[in-house]
Amino acid sequence: MRKATLSRVVTVVAGSMFCITAVGAQSLNLYTARHYDSDEALYQAFEQQTGIEVNILQGGADQLIERIQREGAASPADVLMTVDAGLLNRAEQAGIFAPVNSAELEQRIPAALRHPESLWFGFSERVRVIYYDTETYDQPPLESYQALADPAFTGEVCIRSSSNIYNQSLVAAMIDAHGQQQTEAWASGLVENMARTPQGGDTDQIRAVAAGQCGLGVGNHYYWVRLALSDDPDDQAVAERVGVIFPNQQDRGAHRNIGGAGMVADAPNPEAARLFLEFLASDQAQALFSAGNNEFPAVAGVEPIDALKPWRDRKLDDLNVSVLGDNNADAVRLMDRVGWR
Repeated sequence: MRKATLSRVVTVVAGSMFCITAVGAQSLNLYTARHYDSDEALYQAFEQQTGIEVNILQGGADQLIERIQREGAASPADVLMTVDAGLLNRAEQAGIFAPVNSAELEQRIPAALRHPESLWFGFSERVRVIYYDTETYDQPPLESYQALADPAFTGEVCIRSSSNIYNQSLVAAMIDAHGQQQTEAWASGLVENMARTPQGGDTDQIRAVAAGQCGLGVGNHYYWVRLALSDDPDDQAVAERVGVIFPNQQDRGAHRNIGGAGMVADAPNPEAARLFLEFLASDQAQALFSAGNNEFPAVAGVEPIDALKPWRDRKLDDLNVSVLGDNNADAVRLMDRVGWR
């Protein structure tokens, strides 16, 4: 078996003529929109366990979806892996996935974290939390996403743009919980409370809170953990100043999303694809997901890294994450209507 190395990772670029050649039953061709070097440990572990070599093509989710569509039945892709149920839904709507019949996956992956027809599965959890400035507030100033629209927080909120899939999925979850009308009123209030025009990534929202540019921010939990665990004293100082709130603990629970994957409909190596997906649900892979990007394991009973253990008993929304994709178009239109740029 050839050893796994990062040199086998190819990044899709505009106009790239690179193609993966399907090389038989002892290989797996993975198209992935995850860009974490730590995922290499997953591929190496799978290769060592099965003898199946993993060939990797990296790119943006939309880019990879378009490529698989363009390649058609001749596509060498066996598995598409990406982040956010909204992006998995885009692939689903494009006809990318085929169902996987696996008792192992049905048993280990909670029903809320997999497609109802087994077209894709969530293998890690990412929670949309609220950050707050501990120098402005000596205790968490709110308990819910709804409170982000409270006039008491006018000029206090930093958040990413409406084009960000994480925010689209948060709004999609709000639509399911509260309906279109209430969610639009909430989003309008949130826009009124923005401290600045939406900009940057999740880490930028944390840094803005730490710099006193806003009292509240919104982002995924692991970005804060990444700063807290950094070797850079400046990053550590940012994390020390910024508190983290898991919202809605008194009702539906905090909004969660997933990192997930599914088998491509015309996979040349379907058995290898099934084995890879089942491996991602194993205790070993689940621990690697947590260690690699500070995500929560999707499988019950697998311990997260130490930095996440204080939050392991947090209450999370049990909404099936496929709804986030189903409601995406409505969420985007709603965000446009309220002027969320």
